[in-house]
Amino acid sequence: MSLLSEFREFAVKGNVVDLAVGVIIGAAFNGIVKSLVDQVVMPPIGLLTGGIDFSELEWVLRPENPATETVEKVSIQYGAFANTVIQFLIVAFVVFLLVKGINALRRQEAAKPDPVPSAPTATEALLTEIRDTLKSRPGV
Repeated sequence: MSLLSEFREFAVKGNVVDLAVGVIIGAAFNGIVKSLVDQVVMPPIGLLTGGIDFSELEWVLRPENPATETVEKVSIQYGAFANTVIQFLIVAFVVFLLVKGINALRRQEAAKPDPVPSAPTATEALLTEIRDTLKSRPGV
């Protein structure tokens, strides 16, 4: 089996395709959550804290020197980190809700009683009758 045909078999399997779809949807969801945090959640929090823009909060370790181009500003951007933590918490909560919903559906499926077997068909009933008649005959 050639390498190309092995790869094709691997790539066409359902799990790989499902994973690819999940990654694409996850990336799109990440953009939605980033927008939610940056444009909906953080502005009211900034307003409550005196108009602070959290994405701009930083702790400057070394300020930039405009006189020389070689000295750049070095800073710890804890505001951007706070935004990222809030984004993570939102994503983690949504994933938790999804897993909780899936687990509830699985529990409902497991709690369902097994379906009642259907009545045998006419052919099955006739064959059963023939079998039972043959068993009841002595010497057969």
